[in-house]
Order: sequence, then C-alpha cells, then structure tokens
Amino acid sequence: MRTHLNPLAVVRNLGILAHVDAGKTTVTERILFATGTTHKRGEVHDGTTVTDFDPQERDRGITIFAAAVSCAWDGHRLNLIDTPGHVDFADEVERALRVLDGAVAVFDAVAGVEPQSESVWRQADRHGVPRIAFVNKMDRAGADLDAAVASIRERLHPAPLVVQLPIGAEDTFTGVVDLVRMRALLWADDGTAEDVPVPAGLRDAAHGRRRSLEETVAELHPGALEEFCATGTLSEETLSSALREVTRDGDGVVVLCGSAYRNRGVEPLLDAVVAYLPSPLDVPPVRGTHDGEEQERPADPAAPAAALAFKVHATPTGRLTYLRIYSGTIEKGDTLWDASAGRSERIGRILRVQADRHAPLERAVAGDIVAVVGLKSARAGSTLCAADAPLALEPPGVPEPVVSVAVESRRAGDTGRLASGLARLTEEDPSLVVRSDPETGQTVLSGMGELHLEVAVEKLRRELGLEVNVGRPRVSHRETVGRGVSGLVFRHVKQDGGAGQFAHVVLDVEPYEEGGFEFRSAVVGGRVPQEFVRAVEAGCRDALTEGPLGGHPVTGLRVTLTDGSTHVKDSSDTAFRTAGRLGLREALRACAMVLLEPVVEVTVTVPEDAVGGVLGDLAARRGKVTGSVTRAGVAVVTATVPLAELFGYATRLRSRTQGRGTFTARPTGYAPAPAPARVATPAR
Repeated sequence: MRTHLNPLAVVRNLGILAHVDAGKTTVTERILFATGTTHKRGEVHDGTTVTDFDPQERDRGITIFAAAVSCAWDGHRLNLIDTPGHVDFADEVERALRVLDGAVAVFDAVAGVEPQSESVWRQADRHGVPRIAFVNKMDRAGADLDAAVASIRERLHPAPLVVQLPIGAEDTFTGVVDLVRMRALLWADDGTAEDVPVPAGLRDAAHGRRRSLEETVAELHPGALEEFCATGTLSEETLSSALREVTRDGDGVVVLCGSAYRNRGVEPLLDAVVAYLPSPLDVPPVRGTHDGEEQERPADPAAPAAALAFKVHATPTGRLTYLRIYSGTIEKGDTLWDASAGRSERIGRILRVQADRHAPLERAVAGDIVAVVGLKSARAGSTLCAADAPLALEPPGVPEPVVSVAVESRRAGDTGRLASGLARLTEEDPSLVVRSDPETGQTVLSGMGELHLEVAVEKLRRELGLEVNVGRPRVSHRETVGRGVSGLVFRHVKQDGGAGQFAHVVLDVEPYEEGGFEFRSAVVGGRVPQEFVRAVEAGCRDALTEGPLGGHPVTGLRVTLTDGSTHVKDSSDTAFRTAGRLGLREALRACAMVLLEPVVEVTVTVPEDAVGGVLGDLAARRGKVTGSVTRAGVAVVTATVPLAELFGYATRLRSRTQGRGTFTARPTGYAPAPAPARVATPAR
C-alpha cells in the first residue's frame, strides 16, 4: 500500500518516547511484528531488533539514534520513530518531536514516571505533540497500573484517561478489559488474542471504572458533558470521539497497559493510535517565514512543496537526508530550494525508510516522512521548498553542550581524516560541537554527556578506522554576575585618517535572576539614537562569549544603557557596537563574577542494604540528597550533583552495590562552582 495513494486522514506520524529501559524498542518491534512488517520478533538482548541496527546500539543494549520505520494497520499508514531514552541523546528526541504529529509515551509498570520520562514529556509539551500512554511490563513482579497512573497524574499533570482494566497481575497478567467497548481481550502464550465477554468476576470493577472514565471525559469535553447530563451515561461512539478530541487538545492522555515482551497489549495500542492520535489533517498548518512575513502551508499534496530536514545520516553508499513533508508533493528528480543555505538541491531518490532498509518511491506527499538521496548541503533543520514559493520553517532548537574532550589522531598522517570525520559527526548530530582551543591548539569535541562523546569517538574508530587519543572529560562552565556596577563610562575614540569612530556609553550591569541576558535602554532626550542603541546591544552580546574569570560564556545579567553621546560625523553603528563590546568587558572586570558549573539531578536505584554507602559517596561528590523512598526492598535516592563529579560514577556504583545499582541523570541547570582555580583549566 503506497502512502501517496492514501488520503491524509489515514496517515499517523508518531514517536515512541520513554525513559531508558522502559521498553520503547521492544514496543516498536512488536508493532512491526503485529502489522506484518517483520515475520520474527526482534529482541534487544539478542541484538536482533530492527530499529537498534547500529553496532553500538546492539553492543550497549540502548537506543542511541532515532530510527524511522513505516508500517500499515487497519488501512492506515503509520510512520513511526523510535527515539532514544538516555538523557545524552535528548537532541535526537527534540528533532524527532519537531516533525511528529503524535506520540506514544511508554512507562514501566513498576517504576511509573522516571526522570527521563518526565524530560521527554516536557519536550513533547513544548512542541504541542498529543500523546497516549502505554504502561508496559505489566508481567513484572511489583507491576501496578494504578500506581503508575497516579505517578502520571502527580508528576506530569495531565488527566489520565484509563481505558483498560488489567486481567491478572504480574506473572498472571493475561489480558485486559476494553472499557470503551466493554469487551475483554485474552492473550495466549503464543501472543494470539481472543475477544471475549468481560469475565463475570470483573464486571463490577469494569463498570465502576467505565463510570469513572465517563465522568472524567465529561468534565473535559462539552459535547460529552451534554450527553452525560441528559442520559447519565456516554455511548461508545461519543466516548471514542471525545477521547480523540481531548487527546488532540492535550487536555488528557489515554492510558493503556500491556507487556510488549510477551506480546500482550500491542494490538489495542495500535487501535488506540489509529483512533486517538491525529492525522496530518488534524494538526494546524505549518508556519514559516519569507522576507520577514509569516506564512502558512496546508497539508495539501497540491500546495507548493515545503519539507523540513530533521536528520542526516552518512552511509557507505551515500548521504541520507530524512524529511517531513508538510505540504505539496516531491518526485524523484525534482529540484527544490534550500531556504537555509540559499541554494537549489536535486532529489536523486526517494526512499520509504525501514530503519536501515529502504524501499524506493517515485514520489512522496504532504504528511509523509521519507529519506532522500542526492542532497549536497541540506543539514538537520534545513527547509526544502518549491523554488517559486520559498518558505523557511523554524528549525529544531539545538542545546548547548555541557561536556568536552580533547581529541587527536595517533598517527600524524591522519589529521586530515580526523578533521573530515569530525565534520561528518557534527553534520549528522548538531548537538556535537568541534572547536580549536586557542590556548593549547587542541581539537575539542563537545557534547551532551560522557556517553554522548563516547559514542561519537567510537563512530570515528569503527566507521572511519581512525585511531584517536581522547583526553579526560571536562565540563562546560559559565560565568555570571554576583555583584554589579553602576555608571561605568566607556568612550571609544579612533582617529587614524579618514572617517573616525566615536561612541560614548554609560552602562549599569546587575545580576539577572531569570538567567540569560536582558538589555534595556534608559537614555532620555535622544542622546543616543535608537539605531545606535541596537548597535550597543549587539556589541554587548558579542562580549558575552568570553567572561573575565576563564573565558567562559557569561549568563544571568542585565545591562542598562543609561547615558551616552554622539559625534556629528564620527558616530556610527560600528563605533557603538565596538563601544558596547569593549565597555561591557570592562564592566565585567569591575563586577564580582561567579563561576558556574553544570549540575544534574541523579536518581540512584540500589538495594536497601547499600543505601548508606551510596549516600556517603554522593556526599563526597558534593551531592545534595533531595529525596529517598523505599519500595519492595529497593531504595530510590534522588540528589543534585555537579556534573564534573559524575565522571566514572557508573563503575563506582556497580562496585559498591555488587552490580545491582543503577542510576540516571538529567540536567537541571547551573550552580556556583566552589573554586575557579580548580576548574578553569583547559581540556587536555
């Protein structure tokens, strides 16, 4: 079934989101198996999954790179992206969410909402992506659907709309009651499902839960409320329609349950994706800009083409660029305009993506997610559009890196190959940054975490055959203003023949608690014209790249231009921009500056008898414990720890707990570092 023959109403573009080890990849594998896309169930622990096809993913047993697959269910085309769960690869999730219309959030039935579950949920909130929830691993000891739903309500704050009642618990979990249809599904050991009436022993509980579901939906949906008040109940049609609208509006989240590993609950999940998640027609038209004017493009195959590149993958046979097509139709051999690079690009081939396998297509239409071959300059975030109807779509945001390592080739003759290899890495992954350290001349690779950099360096070794030396990881610091200055006067006067430069500014600098940078002008009487005020602001932003303590970026300050003067001939934008830059640098040297270091929230899961040693170790790492709970003989400790203190922590934790301890970390911002001299040294 070719997508371009289907109306857009039967297309679903969705992602699978979750914390590490909640079962995202297994859910994806079972979806591919249930839809007939694969004929054998792949297993993460065997390294046989479709979406974790990279050798590093199979070695490590985690998803690292977002992988796209396409399948069909009940006459619908599902374009599915399996995203990473590890915090170091949050940028892969960000770029995937930018192009998706809906998502399935997977939760562990024992752990409920975990730290990275919360992070990816907030990412989806920012992009306005409707979600349904799948509580996985219902067959595990300690699995509790109600507790998982309570954690969704408390930590994520949507209204959970539970549409299933589990039949059995833990190792006796054999099926679910569908509260919308009021029928039961029972799974045999081979994964086949049987649709049966609700078991007699569960009828009262099922009716009670159905009533609770109706009441919650009626509170959220005016049409459902009207029927509920008139008849005291909701029909199956009204309930299904209301659930779809509530999901699309983000007012509630439909919750299902199952065990993907045992192949139980996957078919109802697919039915819910089709029933409740939006098609490309249900989401607002994409917005972009051209010549400063905002424009909309409808999801219409006949409209001018507009597509966003969200992933670039260099393969041995060529460069694959993954596109989400928002409007229009692209065909093999078409020439499109790259609005970001300002050049034309020719589409060599169009491919339907099946992870690392591809099927050729003649064309792709609005609503499709495909890969194309032949693009030369397009990067992740580039807009490809019709040349006669140019449009620039907003690219996904790229986070600032927090960890850096110095890299160098072991063989002198490999320096050029290393440079091209690093360029390829940054082309595929925009969250990686390569720079040259001005003090040491070393090449420094920066990323989102220790594992992120390990994976990048391993790609250099495996795919390019490069032998590289890697320095000890270093965190990326920031500087901020602890105590400001007022009335700093700076004059920029330059006269060396011809037109001179003159700019006079008076600056106040103070801490800005909201973080970032704010610029204000309090100049009265037109002493500094507005165009020069903008130049001063631009100069101040230039000065933020290097602070006085150690050359780190400066954040958390407010600058106010309070006065100044101009020269009738020698004042210019350039002069005032220079004055802003040099004036703020002088002001920062006069301020009391504070060095900031990145901190993370760590969640450590250990046996009860190991808690004491873990708490002592966290304290030695300057950690501040924020919570500790115990359930079923397992303690979960949360703490805020400087990122610099976590290098090598995984090994240390395993040795302290005889391999039984695990931990996850997610960034929470920056905090004052104890001593600048200790951390301001460059990476080696």
